Amino acid sequence: MKILLVEDEPALLMAMRQFLEKEGYLITTATSFTAASQAINDYGYDCIVIDLGLPDGDGLNLIRQLKANNLTASQSRSMPGTSMPGLIIISANDSLDDKLLGLELGSDDYITKPFHLPELNARIKSVLRRRVFGGNSLLRFGAIAVDTQSHRVMVQEQRLELTEKEYQLLLFFMANPNRLLTKAAIAEYVWGDHMDMADSHDFLYTHIKNLRRKLMDGGCPDCLKTRYGAGYLFAYPS
Repeated sequence: MKILLVEDEPALLMAMRQFLEKEGYLITTATSFTAASQAINDYGYDCIVIDLGLPDGDGLNLIRQLKANNLTASQSRSMPGTSMPGLIIISANDSLDDKLLGLELGSDDYITKPFHLPELNARIKSVLRRRVFGGNSLLRFGAIAVDTQSHRVMVQEQRLELTEKEYQLLLFFMANPNRLLTKAAIAEYVWGDHMDMADSHDFLYTHIKNLRRKLMDGGCPDCLKTRYGAGYLFAYPS
């Protein structure tokens, strides 16, 4: 899962990043309104954590920008990651007016500084469950079952051992069933924002090949279909 952290306090930003990366998230950071605005225009995220008190702008205006981007994308959506991400506001100001305005603009949660990092992690997990998987922490796709809380993957009730990248690939495919996903979109989502500038995405082949083999060895029909020159399709055989 991809998260953008927008925070201008270096120590807090580093602490959040290190903690959340240990939890398995792919983290991008921005320390200013300008950098955050560029990041949300260039890439898609599952969740964005926004500090309202940025040195060069109001974090609430970033939410307004996200809503405008999402409205435009919804009229011609062709790529994953264009839907509205989960939004969590963090602020040193425990103002009811700020909370209400943030919620009215579309934020999912509001957390006041100082806060404990496990609390932030719990809020992010809750938002991701609601936004990406309709509130479910137990995901099913045919014979595949994934517990996003424990990262446990089961096929035919048997535990499947996946690498972290294979797990992230599986989640991305399960979040986009029956949808053609380009190599560039998969690489950017699982490996980071700058993978769209890579000369080649051939390295994906090995990871997807290993994921497909593990799923099939566990008793799952072949759900990963290659569309040569286009990308991959995750669909349960009819």
